[in-house]
Amino acid sequence: MELIKKIKQAEAQAQQIIEDARAAAVRLAEQGRKKRQETLEKAEHKRKKAIETAIAAARSQAQSEIEQLKSQAQGTQEQLRKQALGRIAGAAAKVTNYIGWRFEKSPE
Repeated sequence: MELIKKIKQAEAQAQQIIEDARAAAVRLAEQGRKKRQETLEKAEHKRKKAIETAIAAARSQAQSEIEQLKSQAQGTQEQLRKQALGRIAGAAAKVTNYIGWRFEKSPE
């Protein structure tokens, strides 16, 4: 009888050990899952931050290029304006000379 009692007690202990091991395995699996999730979240945060930094740098560079192109365009416009004014003055002088010449030649 004592032997049966010891066997049953040993079986109960073995069952408890198995249940404890299962619970420990579940806890470890949950901890591992949480750690992987945290790692993924950190990586995602770093990725987003890197993207934001790259976008900010690209915007800054684009703004700089825009300002440079505006300055070049303004310089080109000014140069073309000066050329046009010079041509206008030259054309006006030619017209004035032609008209003056025509008045000199015209019979009175």
